[in-house]
Amino acid sequence: MGNIVEAVGLTKEFKDFWNRPKAKAVNDIDFQVREGEVLGLLGPNGSGKSTTVKMLLGLLYPTGGRLTVFGKSPRDVAAKKMIGYLPEETYLYKYLTAAETLDFFASLFNLSAEERRIRTEQLLDMVGLAHARNRQVGEFSKGMARRIGLAQAMINDPSFLILDEPTSGLDPIGCKEVKDLIRLLKKRGKTVLVTSHLLGDVEDVCDRIIILYGGKIRAEGSIHDLLTVKGSSRITMPELPEEAMDQILSVIREKLHGESCTVDHPRMSLEDFFLDVVNKAKRESVETSGATSGGEIAEYLSAPEVDPQEKLDLLAGLKTPEPPKPQEEEAPKIDTERLTSLEKEEKSAEETPPEPETMEKEKLEEANRKLMDILSSGKDK
Repeated sequence: MGNIVEAVGLTKEFKDFWNRPKAKAVNDIDFQVREGEVLGLLGPNGSGKSTTVKMLLGLLYPTGGRLTVFGKSPRDVAAKKMIGYLPEETYLYKYLTAAETLDFFASLFNLSAEERRIRTEQLLDMVGLAHARNRQVGEFSKGMARRIGLAQAMINDPSFLILDEPTSGLDPIGCKEVKDLIRLLKKRGKTVLVTSHLLGDVEDVCDRIIILYGGKIRAEGSIHDLLTVKGSSRITMPELPEEAMDQILSVIREKLHGESCTVDHPRMSLEDFFLDVVNKAKRESVETSGATSGGEIAEYLSAPEVDPQEKLDLLAGLKTPEPPKPQEEEAPKIDTERLTSLEKEEKSAEETPPEPETMEKEKLEEANRKLMDILSSGKDK
């Protein structure tokens, strides 16, 4: 498994009008984003997360160090075509409808009209906004606009997806759907970078995290290794009769030599409880005018992932795509009823006598021709 992103000694320093150092947002950091993983980039406000993301997108140029995406400069156009980006704030053209918005972003990647239509329909269904496809996005709530923003980030079927606060403004249903989508993309071999202040969401979907503070990496590693508390153990088992539980606790206390232990019952997470309540309401057919649950994952997102290097070669013209297999064309079906009706219409048109107005017009034209003949013969004499 290779690295999609490699940063060595990455530094970004902002300067004032007189070119004097003002702030070092990113201070000499080294990190990698591995192919097929979900990486969480965490840190408080001002820690350097957004600056790092902008350098990955080629929107900011590093002051020092080396940064590559797909082995190329972040400003390389071929590399950019393989990246999907959801910014922290959703910037949309408010007078475009939801369908027009996705079609516009798809056209930036030179997709055909038919492919744009197919992807637009699939993504609108996936994010639960198929019913609002013809509404202007300026009328959308923050959560609905966020769903459209997520759809536009995936319109080009990116190999590397950067999601900046992806669940911001979403209800718990939308949050769960986004997390499910991230898990699916990981199974497909996609690479996802997530920045978020909602640590519970990061914990649910990320394989590895990087925590920034003051422009430097303060912690890095897998979720399991960083969060496992190795000094204590937890036992989960079915509920036992009180007598059996007392016997077990007595044995445990004997082995602990006076150290304390606690016994409690497992609890559902608030997210699971909330979703359970909503699903019960749906089963009772309770109507809502807001965003609905998303449909199935877009079909083109469910296809096997192409190797990133092969994708780059295709974009750079170093390799030609395989032609699609020819499909046998079906013989056109003849609508005999339609042909019979057309023949009847033609016959009736031939048999129908001319209308009175047409006959009067023809007589008037004949009289004018005779009058012109008489006048011309008189001039000749």
